[in-house]
Parts: sequence; structure tokens; C-alpha cells
Amino acid sequence: MKNPRKILVIIQRSNGDVLLSSSLIKSLYENFDSPKIDILVNDDTISVAKILPNINKVYTFSYEKKSSNRWSQERNIIKQLFRKYDISINLTASDRSVIYALLASKKSISAIEKVNYKSWWKKILLSHYYYFDSSKHILLNNLEPLRALKIKYDNFQQPIQFSKNDYSKIKSKLKDNGIERFVIFHPSAQYNYKIYPKNLRDELLVFLNTLQIPIVITGGNTEIDLKIKDEIPSLTNIYNFIGETSLKDYFVLSEYALAYIGMDTLNMHIAASQSKRIFAIFGSTKLSMWSPWSNQLKQSTAINIPIQTYGKNTIFQSSLPCVVCGVIGCGNNHGMNDFPSIIEPEKIYFEIKNWYENINV
Repeated sequence: MKNPRKILVIIQRSNGDVLLSSSLIKSLYENFDSPKIDILVNDDTISVAKILPNINKVYTFSYEKKSSNRWSQERNIIKQLFRKYDISINLTASDRSVIYALLASKKSISAIEKVNYKSWWKKILLSHYYYFDSSKHILLNNLEPLRALKIKYDNFQQPIQFSKNDYSKIKSKLKDNGIERFVIFHPSAQYNYKIYPKNLRDELLVFLNTLQIPIVITGGNTEIDLKIKDEIPSLTNIYNFIGETSLKDYFVLSEYALAYIGMDTLNMHIAASQSKRIFAIFGSTKLSMWSPWSNQLKQSTAINIPIQTYGKNTIFQSSLPCVVCGVIGCGNNHGMNDFPSIIEPEKIYFEIKNWYENINV
């Protein structure tokens, strides 16, 4: 097709999906000679969407508005999008997002389900479709539209760069706290079932404190984050930054860190994009889609074992006698409070200690 001047990208999933669309967006921007690229995301991911480079405008969908006044929101979104674009690209297989893509442009590319009774009509109406594949990493799924557009690409997760002022701000904060070399420990996540239990976390922090290197604890201002902030033990080498940095600040802080230690969440994927040393603690998350991407190896992992290392990534996952089924959270319940893991803090610490002691060898 001729170079499109206006492109819509639809990403109605989580923060990680939005972040991991940056490589697709960069390729579109560079190959089509700087078109205007707009994105439609869920409103709880807007902070990530606004940080992505090469974005002209961000539209949002709200599940809260859907429950209170569904049709008013739908009419407003369709009015804003209808036939405004040369091409629409939808990274989500849901019916709603496919309809948005079809209405936004006469030329539309979308992910669809492999199950025919869900996707038959999408195959007929879309200009091009591809199957969303849960056995492939989300980065690779997000890059699939480039095949249809015959754009060459590399399986590389793009890091995001910021202004000199953004870097100066974090440098000053670190200097004020007397911190030079440090590692990040990120104990929180969007959902409770992804969070390592407090008693195990405290044990791990006591171990990490013995490394004699600053451990910067990070987190936002959510109810989950602030509860954890009050629970962090007071230790010599622990610096509790929870609630003190914006998302942009965190990107910069992560870039300065030696390593990431923490939960399976957006912050882990930020560290992966920066090719940092990662020690990630997983619960019941499907690794084939959500393990940290290795830019070094240009791959992820799909193996569920207690401890594994590939490239710069070490993953600790449940050694319980179960198989991760792909359902979000045990019992398909985001509010589940049980972290399904019996990975002992000492085992996590041993892997980190071994890395740190050999970092300068």
C-alpha cells in the first residue's frame, strides 16, 4: 500500500501490552515516513501510552463508563474514529476492538481468535488478520501486523529515551540519598495474586541487605503500593522510594540500576527493554507470553520450572504440582490474594548473590 499518513493502533489490554507495542510503532513511524499515529487504549493504561514515542494522540476506553453508560461511550469513540484513518491496526482479538478497527478505516489489520465460531465474521470483514497466539511472547504477537505490511523487522524490544532534564532529576535524587551503584527491588504489581507474600518478602530483603549495596524499593501511589510502603522493614541498605517517583522517573531510575529484582509486572518489562539483569518472581503467569524478553537472545521462555536463567534473565516460578493454564489468576479471579509459589527467599538470594559477587569478574 502507499504510505499511510494517519494510522490508528488499538491496544485494549494491560500496561505490558501497551509498552510492548513500542517496537511496532517505531517500525510504522520509520517505514511510512513519519505518519501521524494515534492509539486507543484502556484508561488504566494511559500513563504508559503517553510515554510511548511517535504517538500523536491517545484515545481511551473506560470499563467504568461501560458499566454506567455503555452506549454513550461507544457513540463518542466511534464518532472520533469513524473513517479518520488510512489504516487501522488492532492488537487485541476482542469483538469490540475489531469493530473499532473496521470502523476507523477501510483498511484494517487485526489479531483474531483461532476458534472459528468466534472469528469467522472477522475473517470476512478485515483486510488482513492473524491469529493471536498465546504460545508466543506478546512482543512477537504485536509485531505480526508488520508481516502483512511487508515491513522487515527485528525481534527487539525498544527501550524508551527521555530528555536530559528527566535524567538530571533522578541523578539529583540518587545523589541526595548518597546512592551510586544500586539495584531495584519492585515488590508490587497490579493484582494481589502476583505479589510475593510479606513474610517471604521481608526475609528476602534481610538477605539482600547483607550484599552491602543500596536496594532501592520502587512503587507507585496505588492502594497496593502504599500498603507495601508501610510494610517495608527499616534496614541499613534499603531505600524506600515507593510513591516518590512518576512512571517516567521510574524508566530513568531503571536505566541507572544495575539490576531489577521483583514481580512479574510492567516494571520488569521496562528493565527487559533496557537489557538489564533481571531476577523476576512469578506466580501463575503464562511464561510463553509474559516472561521477560531477552534482547540479547531475541527470545523469551515458556518453561515452568522453579529456577531458570536465559540471557540476562533469571525467573523464579512456582514449584507447585500444577500447570499454568493461561487463565488470569488462580480461579480467573484478579482479586485472588494467594501468591501460588513456594520459592524460598534464600534460593532467590543465592542467585542474586552469585551474580553480584561475579559482576566485575
